Amino acid sequence: MIKIIKGKTRSYLKSLGHKLEPILQIGKNGLTEEVLKSIDEALEARELIKINLLNNSLLDTKDTALEICSKLNAEYIQSIGNKIVIYRESEDKIIEIPKKMKS
Repeated sequence: MIKIIKGKTRSYLKSLGHKLEPILQIGKNGLTEEVLKSIDEALEARELIKINLLNNSLLDTKDTALEICSKLNAEYIQSIGNKIVIYRESEDKIIEIPKKMKS
């Protein structure tokens, strides 16, 4: 079951995501099983990732982000231009959310 991230927690994750460089790119082949597997592995290793949609992908940024989140049980944090930031808590809990922000 997916947890819905709210308010201050989302803002905190946005601030962390702002500093990230994209670690994956989605190109003209779109959202393939291989790409989803790479995203899944990256989320498990890092929890918060930024993905770059290349111009030749012809994909809508937010629709693609929501599809990824739906398939991988992740949280959509934000999209700016052609970049997507998504979050999923991993088994090892890498990002510590301050208690006063938990929702």
